[in-house]
Amino acid sequence: MMDTKFDRRSLFRGALGTAGILGIESTFGALRTDAAAVGPKDKIKVTKIESFVLKNSWVFVKISTDAGITGWGEMLKDDAKACAAGALEVGNYLIGQDPTRVTFHWQAIHRGAFYRGGPIKTAISSGIDQALWDITGKVYGVPVHRLLGGPTRDRVRVYGVLNEKTGVNAIKVGPRGKLRSPFKYNEGMMFVEEVAERFKALREKVGKGVDIGIDFHGAVEPPTAMRLVHALEPYEPWFYEEVVQALNVDVMAEIAKKTHIPLATGERIFTKWGFREIIEKRAAQILQPDICYAGGITELKVIAGMAEAYYNPIAPHNPQGPCSLAASLQIAASVPNFLIQERGDNEYSDLLAKPLPPVEKGHRPILTEPGLGITIDENKLMSQVGEPRPYRTVFDTDDGSVVDW
Repeated sequence: MMDTKFDRRSLFRGALGTAGILGIESTFGALRTDAAAVGPKDKIKVTKIESFVLKNSWVFVKISTDAGITGWGEMLKDDAKACAAGALEVGNYLIGQDPTRVTFHWQAIHRGAFYRGGPIKTAISSGIDQALWDITGKVYGVPVHRLLGGPTRDRVRVYGVLNEKTGVNAIKVGPRGKLRSPFKYNEGMMFVEEVAERFKALREKVGKGVDIGIDFHGAVEPPTAMRLVHALEPYEPWFYEEVVQALNVDVMAEIAKKTHIPLATGERIFTKWGFREIIEKRAAQILQPDICYAGGITELKVIAGMAEAYYNPIAPHNPQGPCSLAASLQIAASVPNFLIQERGDNEYSDLLAKPLPPVEKGHRPILTEPGLGITIDENKLMSQVGEPRPYRTVFDTDDGSVVDW
């Protein structure tokens, strides 16, 4: 007797195959999306994990399933090859699993390692987490923020390059004198005044209607940081970012008590456990977790909740590519204490199959397509695969010693 039971996935694929044979592919064109071949009640398994290192050191991970749905994520751009290799190792656990158990897999990957945390381990979890959320959103046919409780806002404020056309009116600069940035242990009066005068000139040029953050990049030693914080205060920076090395939490907390300008940090802090100390010690008022380093969408949602309990906003860090931005925008859409998105004005047309919704009045609309809300053009991406950038080392030109940058 012929078995007349068909699951939805088989029926759909059969219809597509018949259409192709009959030459009527266009009949099903409107239905043929990455999410169309499976429903939320159908079983789905991970079949493959791939990683790609680009010449600019961005690292992408792609997860494929037996339903034909793929998910994309990004990882740490430093130690790019290590991250790419580490993602493949996770395949020993993840292949054959249901990709929609995202939080379960986050815990399994994190707690399954004896040595936990740190940038590389957490970056691997972050990229895989983004890709799994991408798949899950496509399975349910909704953007990730819908799975996280729905949108808390209609649009997302961004900063990057001042632009009258797009309305971007927030930027970030570094403290700099006439010839160099501050890196000596205790910079002298002349250099501190140079930095202050340059920032004063910028403030006068752009006016009070532009928000300007100052990124010390963790490259300024504590005595110099304290002097610069006070010297720049009269020109009202929007925030001071990474005023000292990120792990120097007690000194950061001490500086925070001595200035009315908010401190920001987070790009080199990983997981909820790393942010706990920052929050509890009041070492920063603005948290900047990176969705490619700090633990992915799953962890940023938790970090944002912790921050809300202390009345701290989040402003996600983003020096990477389109998955990083798209995943960050999903978080921005789903948490109440979002402040602004770094480099949210980037378009990434060299990697995407279709454009992002444009920035208007300094804001980008929330992404509404399933998953992360973007489509990677694999041909464009593969054309950029290559050797990552080498390590960068900076030296003091006066005595040749190695300095932070």
